[in-house]
Amino acid sequence: MAPNPPPPKRYPSACREILVEYSKHVQSIGEVIFELLSEALGLDPDHLKDIGCLEGHTFGCQYYPPCPEPERTLGHVRHRDPDFLTILLQDQIGGLQVLHQDHWIDVPPLEGALIINIGDLLQLISNDKFRSVEHRVLAKSVGPRISLACLFSTHLEPSNRVYGPLKQLLSPQNPPLYEETTILNYLNSYKSVGGLENALSFHKL
Repeated sequence: MAPNPPPPKRYPSACREILVEYSKHVQSIGEVIFELLSEALGLDPDHLKDIGCLEGHTFGCQYYPPCPEPERTLGHVRHRDPDFLTILLQDQIGGLQVLHQDHWIDVPPLEGALIINIGDLLQLISNDKFRSVEHRVLAKSVGPRISLACLFSTHLEPSNRVYGPLKQLLSPQNPPLYEETTILNYLNSYKSVGGLENALSFHKL
């Protein structure tokens, strides 16, 4: 959807106008969030924007049909997001869980609320100051679940730009935890484990 969105006619006619409008709004929300995250790291508000974290975003639409035996399957297996940040819009069906201290915790839907997930790339450049969120979706029998995820990364094509722990965050007491890598190399690591394992482990020092 950004920075070079496809022609509107390529979107489904049922949601064409609202999808284009939503993309503009979610980009604005992303700008505010990245400013706050930059400040939380002790950096200038525009720092994460300046290094490309807001350079591109894409949408992932998920439809989970109702399952008559939800206890025997998963809607979406456990995974981390391969981006800097994800803004998730979900309906009221529920099913999202996050892993916290080795326990799966329900994330009940709140009407009108958005869910913000830290992705692997933000964990890498923040040197673990921010941690990527491992999550999954349980199947439900009460009805279909629909969600729309907006993933912020660099340009949609895998980038050869090099990323590593931000030098402003490093010191003798806080050495880098990860090697420098390109988005392309990281995505290759992510694909090699199918999102089922922590792809960042391939880039640990």
